Amino acid sequence: MAIKITLLGSTGSIGRQTLEVVDEFPELFKVEALAAGSNIRLLAEQARKYRPSYLVIDSAHRIAKLQELLSGIKPTVLTGIEGMKEVAALPEVDLVLTAVVGAVGIEPTLAAINAGKRVALANKETLVAAGSIIMPAALRNNVKIIPVDSEHSAIFQCLQGVSPGDVERLVLTASGGPFRGYRPEDLEKVTLEQALNHPNWDMGGKITIDSATMFNKGLEIIEAHWLFGLEFDRIDVVIHPESIIHSLVVLADGSHLAQMGLCDMRLPIQYALTYPKHLPNSFPKLDLLKGAQLNFQPVDSKLFPAIELAYQAGRFGGSLPAALNAANEEAVKTFLKGKIRFVDIIRVVSEVVARYHRESFAAAPDLEEILAVDSWARLQANEIIEQGRKFLGGI
Repeated sequence: MAIKITLLGSTGSIGRQTLEVVDEFPELFKVEALAAGSNIRLLAEQARKYRPSYLVIDSAHRIAKLQELLSGIKPTVLTGIEGMKEVAALPEVDLVLTAVVGAVGIEPTLAAINAGKRVALANKETLVAAGSIIMPAALRNNVKIIPVDSEHSAIFQCLQGVSPGDVERLVLTASGGPFRGYRPEDLEKVTLEQALNHPNWDMGGKITIDSATMFNKGLEIIEAHWLFGLEFDRIDVVIHPESIIHSLVVLADGSHLAQMGLCDMRLPIQYALTYPKHLPNSFPKLDLLKGAQLNFQPVDSKLFPAIELAYQAGRFGGSLPAALNAANEEAVKTFLKGKIRFVDIIRVVSEVVARYHRESFAAAPDLEEILAVDSWARLQANEIIEQGRKFLGGI
């Protein structure tokens, strides 16, 4: 019997590659629901091919146009977060892959967990902002969360069959993005085009910019803490320019377990969908005899201050990681529009974090407070951006 899937974020980079994996195993998977944002043309194309029973879009005002594009097929069309929550909890669905970008993934993922669905998680912000709620909910509902991020998938795969007591450290690898080897002052003149030119991976705009600032690695540190239950002092980051080793597990006896492969997100996606099996596929394979090299460098904290900022937020806990994430989302969104400089992203986030510490937020927030802090941080970030000439040196 086919595994029935809800795919949240079907028109994004991870969503499109997920459907390529589905194409690789047409008898194994059935797409039951697709959720997207505003790209209704691609969503309609996907719907015509995969014939899901449900579609979700961001706004009701796009429904009429979407229905025109569906060419006679008539899936149920829902909207917004409530629509995503509904398709994440459908009784007939076996697995929910959360591939939306940002904190918008929190509530649908929680809905899937509370409905007892297996979750394949490609949305790191869900655990960054709400790990203290998501992981206990998964435990209560006996739900397996399978990470899709290449780094966390690598660690997850390395940990199969390993006793938790044998694990000494986790090491997340980072390519270093397009600005590895730059001096901090060189970043002052970085352009949007340069920041979007990732040397190894082909990703969406937000994730690519996060890679350039290394905020993505900071978020992954917090995500790894929740996924694998290790203290922050036992989670390291190293620069690995080739992106062949996707992350490592260091054992108590000094052994290092590494997962290796090409820079192809379809591999961790496939493993999340087919866990615990590694099924054969037609994707390109790593060949170590074709010039593969493994180099490692420490992270330059002056060049990439986002790493230490994330460590600080993770250690502080509460809703600070949610504020950190929300501020970064707003700053990146504004940078992608060309309205602030690259270096202003970290400055906006740092100022929001400073403001957070001046507030009185709960040490153990519930979902309502986490979402409230998320909204608060977005307002603060946009206020800082609007007052940019004062805070950010003349943007």
